Amino acid sequence: MGKRIGRRLKNVAGDLFRHWDRYRGGTITRRTMRHNIRWLMWPMWEVLEDGMHCRHAPTVTLCCDLLERFDEMWMFLEHPDVEPTNNAAERALRHAVIWRKLSFGTQSAAGSRFVETMLSVIETCRQQDRPVLEFVTQAVTAHFANRPTPSLLREA
Repeated sequence: MGKRIGRRLKNVAGDLFRHWDRYRGGTITRRTMRHNIRWLMWPMWEVLEDGMHCRHAPTVTLCCDLLERFDEMWMFLEHPDVEPTNNAAERALRHAVIWRKLSFGTQSAAGSRFVETMLSVIETCRQQDRPVLEFVTQAVTAHFANRPTPSLLREA
């Protein structure tokens, strides 16, 4: 990455995550965090604009990609359930990655679909604090009894 652009980008991102960490730690309110981080939007835009015009092609590509998604980068300010990181998604995929490494994957397309489905069910149940074995047992029983299978959608 263009070193100067990289340093500036890290500085702005570091400021953003310091405010986010303070909010998550309970030392500032959500309102204060939003106010503080909004001041970082313009400096971030400037860094990305400058990065689009540097001589380092990967930096240009990254900056262009981020500018195309600039509004989405700040969604966490308006939506309390959205975080400024992809940590939750990475944690959700962790079990699947470990399974794949330990088992060497599947041998067929049908096997791959089964694993995708089961891993999705397991992770959804985990996020909803639902017992996985109970859900799978209900789903299999319903299937063989020609009844509707239980839903993974949260009940309102």
